[in-house]
Amino acid sequence: MPKKSDPNLLKITELTNDLQRTRADFENYRKQIDAQKSQATAFAKYETVKKFLPLLDDLDRAISATPELKPLEKNLEKTLNELKLQKINTTPGTEFNPDLHDAVMMEDGEGEKEVVAETLRAGYTYDGNVIRPAMVKVKNI
Repeated sequence: MPKKSDPNLLKITELTNDLQRTRADFENYRKQIDAQKSQATAFAKYETVKKFLPLLDDLDRAISATPELKPLEKNLEKTLNELKLQKINTTPGTEFNPDLHDAVMMEDGEGEKEVVAETLRAGYTYDGNVIRPAMVKVKNI
């Protein structure tokens, strides 16, 4: 049986420790690369969705102006939900939320509670995060 002071045993121990550190470093590097790939993919999706927002605005205007296109609205909503893209609620009377709504006009009223009076441009959330706040007219009730 080799002694603890055996140079070969010390060298084997040293090389084993080096190998374990190298494996750990590689595993950490792999995890870091996977995280970076995931972040890059999420960013690319976010930017792609953002580029479609003007087209969605045009579709909304077309559907509002042309009653024959009304059936498209449900299909559009379903598709957007599948893509994790949701329209921010701006129904008149909805409580104003500065995290979701961008107030660009104010209508006088007698109360202190601020609510949405009119939608000027739709806002959207993507995967639970605000991608563009809704542009609204606000009034006090």
